[in-house]
Amino acid sequence: VQLQASGGGLVQAGGSLRLSCSASGRSRIVTMGWFRQAPGLEREFVAAIMSSGGHTYYGLDVKGRFIISRDEARNTVHLQMNNLKVEDTAVYYCAVATEAGGGYDYWGQGTLVTVSS
Repeated sequence: VQLQASGGGLVQAGGSLRLSCSASGRSRIVTMGWFRQAPGLEREFVAAIMSSGGHTYYGLDVKGRFIISRDEARNTVHLQMNNLKVEDTAVYYCAVATEAGGGYDYWGQGTLVTVSS
């Protein structure tokens, strides 16, 4: 599976951005998710969406502000980020899990989101 992320950029605090990640390849996708890593910090979970049932999951820091969605026909996942905060600044990575109960086994290249005060 190859992942191509896009949509990062510079935005003022309180603003919005929409990230997208397109997946290509023949492997069956179980889960598509987003993670982020800020300078000097460990990578953290942001959001995920299950292929079966469309269940969504969010990290505590983004719940209520970010929305993950999936366009199954295009094998694309979107992350709508609203009410952005300076602390949301990070490189955002999309990832895919191809086995139920397994970890994320494919990762995109990352897209930088910078939120200014």
